[in-house]
Amino acid sequence: MSWRLFAKALIAIAFLSQSAFAEAPVSSLRPDARPGSTGAAERPADMAVALAMAGLARSPLPVPRPLVAPRPGRVVLASTGAAVRLSPAPAARPRNLVRRRTVTPAAVRSQPSPPVATGRAGAVCGDKTIRGTPMSAIPGKLKGCGVAHPVKITSVDGVALSQPATVNCDTAKALKRWVSQSVKPTVGRLGGGVKSLRVVGHYSCRTRNHRPGAKISEHGRGNAIDIAAITLANGVSLTVLKGWRDSVQGKILRKVHAGACGPFGTVLGPDADRYHQDHFHFDVARHRGGAYCK
Repeated sequence: MSWRLFAKALIAIAFLSQSAFAEAPVSSLRPDARPGSTGAAERPADMAVALAMAGLARSPLPVPRPLVAPRPGRVVLASTGAAVRLSPAPAARPRNLVRRRTVTPAAVRSQPSPPVATGRAGAVCGDKTIRGTPMSAIPGKLKGCGVAHPVKITSVDGVALSQPATVNCDTAKALKRWVSQSVKPTVGRLGGGVKSLRVVGHYSCRTRNHRPGAKISEHGRGNAIDIAAITLANGVSLTVLKGWRDSVQGKILRKVHAGACGPFGTVLGPDADRYHQDHFHFDVARHRGGAYCK
């Protein structure tokens, strides 16, 4: 090849290279628009034109979302009773939060509620073992009746009375001594021990044995009480009417009858008269010759 042909070839290559650089695109090629798209505001220039037409210098920023969406509701505050429209939103808990289990000690779970007080009668006559209530003075309907300082007793030395007995404190104390010094030691553990006394007479403004014209009974002064039976814890009753002449019960009843002489000034039973076949009569009246027991 001659140098002229070589020079022409170089000139041709230079011309072609200059044409290629002159036709290079200003920006990189963009892909075709997707089907259904208008292609509006796809390029920066188009976006600027769209913002200018909307009167905005730049695109609006989105409103930040709340961390925890408020929940509608109505809460009444316990202290004031005031209501608020929405419940306060709690702080977000971490995802790895481990809940702690609350354990109640067994002693607390099994502990029963304390019992409710029932208004039990208190101590009277200055003796904590004599339970009852004090009363107002009782005026007598008959001359010689009445009690200046009566009490209504319900139990003595832990032994209940079948009904509240209205007496004075001298009689209440004598009954307590008889129960603690004679009845309980005599009965012992028989039938589970002494549970109660059956009371059939206490204060009553009347004459002796209800006879017209007779003297005022010691019952009319609050000095006397009548006992018809001793009831054991197992439910068995040692009755004066049926047990006095019984071979087993009679020994116990005769012993406690004798044990009443001393605490009481007068002690009457089935051997005294026809009026006392079914009960013991006890009173604190004193006699010149000492206690009268029959």
